Formats: sequence, structure tokens, C-alpha cells
Amino acid sequence: MPTQPIDTLDGTLVLRLAYDGAGFSGFAEQPGQRTVAGETRRALETFLRRSIDLTCAGRTDAGVHARAQYVSVPLTADELAITRSRWMRALSALLPDDVAAGEVFHAAPGFSARFDARARTYTYRIGTGEARPLLCREYAWWHRTPLDIAAMEEASRCLVGEHDFKSFCKVASAVGKPTCRNVHAVGFSTETQLGEELLAFTITGNAFLHSMVRTIVGSLVEVGSGRRDPAWMAEALAACDRRAAGPTAPARGLCFMSVTYDEGVLTVCS
Repeated sequence: MPTQPIDTLDGTLVLRLAYDGAGFSGFAEQPGQRTVAGETRRALETFLRRSIDLTCAGRTDAGVHARAQYVSVPLTADELAITRSRWMRALSALLPDDVAAGEVFHAAPGFSARFDARARTYTYRIGTGEARPLLCREYAWWHRTPLDIAAMEEASRCLVGEHDFKSFCKVASAVGKPTCRNVHAVGFSTETQLGEELLAFTITGNAFLHSMVRTIVGSLVEVGSGRRDPAWMAEALAACDRRAAGPTAPARGLCFMSVTYDEGVLTVCS
């Protein structure tokens, strides 16, 4: 498909997507792999009948889910006139069953779902105890043994603020790249999903490194299991060495929950 000349692009389409990550090799496009970006691009290019530039708020790994991933695409003036109902019908028809468009927005020319994001929130869900989560088994890590939530809460406090999170990052992705991030908030809660009780760890930050949330969760579970003292979490953080932290938690328990943008930047498509 021909690429649309940049001087004809008059605004930005922003989609809020949800997806079940089980059937994808992550969000980012990869040759020969089924990805969320690849399926989204195919749907949009089929509808618009041209090639597009697609930007996401945050890449998710293989098996990670999303309730509110945001993607941005520059549009022409004629394309900006497409109604919300037409977008929703088209996307429902063209996207696969494991991806859904939840809302359609407009933004100014040059808006980027990635670079204009102020914060991102992830939640990791864990099932504990002898009973395996059944209806939620694809969206939670079954840990089998009880966890000391108070110890995990104590250990997690050191994460808040701006730190070098190299200890909680996939080694290869940290080479030659900055690894400082600002975590705004962390917290634990219990949820009942489809009648099954889960422990939910939620973390909000300006941005996240590759596998950062899952490695944090794996490390917190080391504390909750009694294998590590809560003070060990701060020691692992300060080490700036992946070997100092705990294992990486399974992908299926992680969900990209929301993105924060400046008020008024996004306008719901009419």
C-alpha cells in the first residue's frame, strides 16, 4: 500500500484496545509471528485502504494481556470525518476475536500514544491456595501456597520514586540504554473474579522496562513465600544487577490496565 504523504495528515486517531495476550507473541510486530500490532495494522489498513504509522503506549510481552492499551495513527481530514459508530463497526468486523476496540478518540496532529503518555498502570493477579483458579486460569498465576501480603507490602515500598531498575529488567534490553524509571504508586488488593479470589498487585509509573513488572512480582513473591526478608527488596534494587533480584513471574498474570494523558488531549470521536 502507498504511504500517505505527511503534509496531508491533519489529526490523529487514538484507539483504546483490549486484548487477550495468550495467542500473541507480544504487541510489537515481528516477522513470522502473530502480534497485536500486526493484527491492528492489518485491520486499519484494510479499512483505510492505505499504509499507516502505528504507535502504542507501551509494548507488552508475549502472553501479557491489556484492558486499555492506546494506539495512535495519523489521519487525513477526510478520515477524521469518519464517525465513531462506523469505526466501531469496522473494527469489530476486522479485528480478530481476541482484540477489541473499546473507544475511539481524536487528538491533535503529532500526538503520540507513547511519548504523550504521563503514566501507565499494570496489575498482576495471583491465585494462592490448594484450589487452582479455573475460570481465571489464563489471567492469573497459581502460586499454590499462601503469601504473606504484609511482608510483600513492606518490601514493595522501596520501589516508589525514581530509581535505577536495572535489577528488574531483562539483561539484553538494558545494554546501552537508560534504566531509571519513576514509580508513582504500588499497592495490593484482593479481587473476586468470576467467583475466584485473587491477589492483585498494581503498579503505576511513568514508564516500564522490559519484564520489569513481572520481575518485581517474582521478587515480591520470594518475600511473600518467606524465602527472603522484606529488606532484601531494597538491596536487590540498589544492586543494579539482574542476578540480585528474584525470578520473572509468568506472563499470563499481567494486564496493562490504563494510560494517563493530559486532560483534554483526547476527544471522543463523535
